[in-house]
Amino acid sequence: MTPENPTAAENFTKIADDAVTSYCAAYPDEATFLGEHSHDDRLGDPSTAAQERRQAELTTLITSLDELPAGEFDTADAVDRDILRTAAQSELHGLAEIDEAGWNPMRHNPGQALYGLLSREFAPLPERLANLAGRLRGVPDYLEAARARLGDMPRIHVETAIGQLEGTLALIESEVPAALAQAGSDLDLSEEISRAATAVRTHQDWLRGELPNAHRSARLGAELFARKLELILATPWQPDKLLEQAYRDLDRIEAELTELVGRTTGSANVDRDAIAAEYARLAADVPTSDTILQLCREALAETTEFVRQHELVTLLDDPVDVIEMPEIDRGVAVAYCVAVGALETAPLATQFAVSPTPKDWSEERVRSFYREYNNHMLHNLTIHEAMPGHVEQLSHAHRYSGSNPVRGVFGSGSFIEGWATYAEELMAARGYRSDISTAAAAAVRMQQLKMQLRAVLNTIMDISFHAGDLDERGAMELMTVRGYQEEGEAAGKWRRVQLTSTQLCTYFVGYVEVRELVTDLRRAHPDWSDRQLHDEILDYGSPPVRYLRQLLGLPQAG
Repeated sequence: MTPENPTAAENFTKIADDAVTSYCAAYPDEATFLGEHSHDDRLGDPSTAAQERRQAELTTLITSLDELPAGEFDTADAVDRDILRTAAQSELHGLAEIDEAGWNPMRHNPGQALYGLLSREFAPLPERLANLAGRLRGVPDYLEAARARLGDMPRIHVETAIGQLEGTLALIESEVPAALAQAGSDLDLSEEISRAATAVRTHQDWLRGELPNAHRSARLGAELFARKLELILATPWQPDKLLEQAYRDLDRIEAELTELVGRTTGSANVDRDAIAAEYARLAADVPTSDTILQLCREALAETTEFVRQHELVTLLDDPVDVIEMPEIDRGVAVAYCVAVGALETAPLATQFAVSPTPKDWSEERVRSFYREYNNHMLHNLTIHEAMPGHVEQLSHAHRYSGSNPVRGVFGSGSFIEGWATYAEELMAARGYRSDISTAAAAAVRMQQLKMQLRAVLNTIMDISFHAGDLDERGAMELMTVRGYQEEGEAAGKWRRVQLTSTQLCTYFVGYVEVRELVTDLRRAHPDWSDRQLHDEILDYGSPPVRYLRQLLGLPQAG
């Protein structure tokens, strides 16, 4: 076709490229992590005017996508069009209906935008520091605009935001000067550092002053939650049906635990007390803040060799840095994965971040944390976060090259988490650590089932709180009794239930959808090996499972 008469596919490619460009401009901190560095010297705009401009952009985008003659696309472009449209609808719903920027002060923290320039070596440090100077200069105006934007807020969000800003202050006043010293730069950022730190303290003081009037409910409400779930997870699951499925899986996992503990202990009468006692026994084998990093490195080597020997998936052997989690991120989970951004061109390693406990924690809280994240759990977490979970899946996704960047930029969180949760089950089913001993394999299987329980309970609590009336007592009982969680872990999750919505469903929704996908694909190709089957699933980037089924030529589930 001539430029004057482009095809539908060519029109879509331009629309998709423009959509990614406008997304990066609207969210410069996200752009940095994605690998688009044109906006590294500035922060986002939290103002109402900026939000209204973004809503207009999204409305125009959705109209443009709807006007395309979908019948003229190949399957890949048709899927990407639907992914982009769903992502635009989701963002628009978040801005126009939920309006979180107007009531959640946690959304207005410049810390991650600053941290993104310090933590990834995509450019020489002096160049990143020059851009950091621009972001530091923007902090006072950014926080002033945030205060003008915020109205009635939930108390728990205000309290959490105040605490998170302490991490931002530490980054500004300690990590930035350390980076300047490391770079040996002549760049003088003393004034920018001082003004940014003062602005953060001013914002904290303002938030403290708002605490007596922070009466907004943290519950999203049934209607908003259902629509957000549908769009964020790109799933047909409705909350009531998902809740029913979660309770069925809760019973299934408890039955599997009962059988495993009976086999492990030789007991014919296994109840919840017996299961709790077995978890307590395993929880006595704990790491320390001095050993946890090395234990995860060793677990990564062991899981990688197991995947290689059992040919579970094609190993890409991309570089992985096992790093100590920065202080600002500690206290929520023991590990996370930071993949190379979809738009990044620099040869970066994937980061597998592992957390010692925060320095200000009490001795009892530290003990509780490490009982939950004991040595056996570290193996299961390494499977989830690294091999063959996030690290390997995202390495495969990074190699996907379509006609547009949509699938990389708007990857599905539920597919990503679902694959990693499925990977835990896969490794346990294939006998991970059985070469060490039957007891070692059973210990990892116990932790894998505990993590499945956690995913199920996360979903039950997410729905029951935001679309129901779940209270703290009910949530704590679910986690500590039916989930066998440590008190400290459960208390932290109760806070997370109140602070987020739908994200806690991603693990279970993704797992159920990936599990059904694997079953159907194996049924369609009974002669395929594990590696063939898993490579096929991972070869299309990170689309929602409903669209992956379309790409694989499988009917929709249910």
